[in-house]
Amino acid sequence: MANTLHQQLNLYISGNDSYTFAPVGSEESQSLTISRLSGDITLNPLGTPLPPARDLAKTRVYGIIGIVSLTLTDYVIIVTGRELRGNLMGQSVYLAKTFKVLPVSADPSLQNHPVEGRLVALVQSHLSNGLFWFSYGWDLTRRLQAQWESHTQDDGKALWEVADDRFFWNKFLHGRLIDITTANPKQNLGPYILPMMFGTFDVRQTSINGHDFLFCLISRRSRYRAGTRFFRRGIDKDGHVANFNETEQIVLLSDQGKTAGDYNSTLSFVQTRGSIPVYWAEVNNLRYKPDLQIMELQDTVDVMRLHLQEQVNVYGEQSLVNLVKHKGHEMPLKQAYEKYLTQLNLPKVHYEYFDFASECKNMKWDNISILINALEEDLTRKGYFHSVSSQPQPLKTQTGAVRTNCMDNLDRTNVVQSAVAKWVLSRQLKEVGILKESETVQDYELFMQDFRDMWADHADLISKAYSGSGALKTDFTRTGKRTKHGLLLDGYNSILRYLKNNFFDGARQDAFDLVTGAWIPRRGPASAISLLVDNRPLLTRTMPYVASFSLFMICAGLTLPRTSDYSLYHYFLLWSCLLTIAFGYIFVHGIDYVAWPRLNPPTDVIFYEGPGFRSGQKGKGFGVSAIDAKKFGFGVRGPKMGEGRRRAVSHVNEIEMGTKKRVD
Repeated sequence: MANTLHQQLNLYISGNDSYTFAPVGSEESQSLTISRLSGDITLNPLGTPLPPARDLAKTRVYGIIGIVSLTLTDYVIIVTGRELRGNLMGQSVYLAKTFKVLPVSADPSLQNHPVEGRLVALVQSHLSNGLFWFSYGWDLTRRLQAQWESHTQDDGKALWEVADDRFFWNKFLHGRLIDITTANPKQNLGPYILPMMFGTFDVRQTSINGHDFLFCLISRRSRYRAGTRFFRRGIDKDGHVANFNETEQIVLLSDQGKTAGDYNSTLSFVQTRGSIPVYWAEVNNLRYKPDLQIMELQDTVDVMRLHLQEQVNVYGEQSLVNLVKHKGHEMPLKQAYEKYLTQLNLPKVHYEYFDFASECKNMKWDNISILINALEEDLTRKGYFHSVSSQPQPLKTQTGAVRTNCMDNLDRTNVVQSAVAKWVLSRQLKEVGILKESETVQDYELFMQDFRDMWADHADLISKAYSGSGALKTDFTRTGKRTKHGLLLDGYNSILRYLKNNFFDGARQDAFDLVTGAWIPRRGPASAISLLVDNRPLLTRTMPYVASFSLFMICAGLTLPRTSDYSLYHYFLLWSCLLTIAFGYIFVHGIDYVAWPRLNPPTDVIFYEGPGFRSGQKGKGFGVSAIDAKKFGFGVRGPKMGEGRRRAVSHVNEIEMGTKKRVD
């Protein structure tokens, strides 16, 4: 690779004039200056003297994440702390741990503005709650086979130029640096453009039958249609689906007798997961199960074709494993998926349905083998990637992938993906001579402990990124069986998901949209004033206070002295009635109390009136058809979409809220 990334930088803050980033230990590298007066970004000529650090001591920086433009000024986002989490392909892999968000403008009044401060807080929360991985010398965003297939074309290119666009998480933030580099080759900022991956990474040294090998698990989360569990479902008009992750299982083998770490054989197997590729949503209303809504738009078939064709182009033949239930709440989604797949009838796309809930109920987890047996022919045909250092061409390539989904693409999907990965790993190790034909990796408990822990950790981290809590059913992934402790933990995580999805995920979704460029502010705080304004009626805003005060008075009444058991009867009756009325109102109007995203409010989903399926209109109060979007604090009502998208909801938001959608 050309344009080797700078691994450490010194940051010099020259008063209110500029930020200067200087590579550490390299006198032949050019420093980078960002003017705080004009906002210009300049690659300095060699030999340019460094400014003194007057206002702040010299700061050690481990990478520039990018620049985000908010309503009043730009902000430079830097990595100030990193943690080495392993070595892969001869390169160190780091997890970003601490960050700084530096305002370009030196005017402190700009950062003190409430709207600007709220946007900065969203960026900071995204950084603190995310998992951002990077390497200075190896492309974490691409699976091994993809890197091999394009290694000739990649020669001489910087990491940011070859990174997989889907998994280059901070590409939007690096937009200005990329534009400068593209427009003017003399201002080559490639060594400062650090691609980051949002996902999971784990690597461990292990052995079976005296053969040492490195076992690695990587999951890459797509930056397209990124977000939280109930605010990002289904597919968009560009064919991107929610919660799309590519998971790669890697084995690096060394010959017996060779020094540990001297690997000469590489094995890789890739799976994917993603939301069911139709227009659908679950509308939060404070019920444990939100209302399911499937929107039959004119372009549904086209966008599903776009998504699946991309999967075929990238990974080859597809096995679509659907794990949703065949009855109840999930049944309509299963039917819609299968209906549109039948209409498409795409070559190289094979559909496999497995009712996980029914087949594995009453702790019958061994029944997952039924699905593995059904997939065995496909898995054998599609193979895996296998290369050896002594051969210019790989011995095998993977010609297809299993794409798994359930409702959330979390718990059931995790269990199935780990089972598929275990089956393929046994086959790989048999073919390289580590396992006998009669053996499987499950026969080696010491290795299986690492395998189960890695897949369970991987499941937890993917789940936290999407739903806000750890994954369910990880006791099976960790131990191979369901336990009472696992059931209790699932209950805790389910409650945590409910609370976060209803009362906290709106801000988290806003942070995703801001950092990935799904929402771009215009200059002027008015473009994001919706973050601070609550347009709900006074009665709606008052009810939680009425409920809280009534509950307080009831508790206080329990401590009051009394002359008889009935002396406080009317007191408790009054406050109990008020509490019941308040909770009843909140329950009936539950949708009013959900913490909805403010930057890209889902008005097109909540107020959809076209063809499709609705499980109900709960939580919207009385007279649903007459509801005004302003009642929910959005300030704009989404358009009707009965005959397809007559006009984009983003256009409404742009007019009413001063925003625009980014198109990559």
